[in-house]
This record gives sequence, structure tokens and C-alpha cells, in this order.
Amino acid sequence: MPQIISIVGKSGSGKTTLIEKLIPELKKRGYRIGIIKHAFHKFDIDKKGKDSWRHKAAGADTVIVASGGSIAMMKDHHSERLDSFQTYFQDVDIIITEGYKRENKPKIEVFRATAHKTPLSQENNGLIALVTDTDTDLNVPRFGLEEIGRLADFIEEKYLTRDIGTIM
Repeated sequence: MPQIISIVGKSGSGKTTLIEKLIPELKKRGYRIGIIKHAFHKFDIDKKGKDSWRHKAAGADTVIVASGGSIAMMKDHHSERLDSFQTYFQDVDIIITEGYKRENKPKIEVFRATAHKTPLSQENNGLIALVTDTDTDLNVPRFGLEEIGRLADFIEEKYLTRDIGTIM
């Protein structure tokens, strides 16, 4: 099963932006990336009235919408625990989550001084790195907001080491 790393931080800290920058850097290195975004409220990715929405509303447990190069799946799933999602990601090298600060997984916190006064992770509960524009020291490696290459190096070294022959 692929390793899970959670990108955490308070609302508006830049979690999505960091992930958007990290994905292409890791892809450039030959890794396959899975993402899990934690939603704090019920959501629907399908539009009311569309055929797939109608199938799901009629009681289907799983609906897949397929086109030329992609699929989307809506599936009944009764757990928010990260480990329960790993089965959907067997074809990736790493799973990056946005959120899941309470899960017992390695965490990288994004902390910007303009967004908040203090970091989320005052206690080091699984914190492996801090991405920040401050000199805050949480006794973990610290990266600047634009040091995506260095952060990718860190993740690769700690969580993606594998035989060079297996990449792509």
C-alpha cells in the first residue's frame, strides 16, 4: 500500500496551493500521485439531474462515469478513516491528503504569518515538516513556501525510496 502524507494547516494557510505545486514536481520525478481531499460537509461531485446522479439517487452503490481518458466514481463509503481509502489507490506511489489533521499519519503543516498567528501543530503529533514564511521552529525540517524542490527531495528520501529501475 502507498504511504499517506497529510498536508495540514488552518483554513486559508495555502494547503491547496502547496499541493498544486508539489504534484508536478513529484510527477516530473516519475511518481504516481493520489490525492484525498477531506471535506467537512456532505458533498456531491455529480450534478442533480445528470444520468449518473439519477443512477446513484435510484440506489446504486457504485457509479462510474467513463470517458476517453478518465473515470469518476461515486461509491457508498461509510468511513472517513484514511486507511479505508488505500484500497482505491493501489496504482499510485504516494497518497497526499489535504486535511486529516487528527489521523495518525505523517503531517506537513503549511503556516503563513499573514493568515494566522500560531501554527496548528504546537504539539508535534506526527508532524514531519513545516512549510512557512516565518522563522517558527517546531523541531522538524522547515521549508519556505517556494522551496518545492527541497520539500519534494525530503518526501522522496523519506517516503518514496525505491529501486531506480522501477520508476516509469
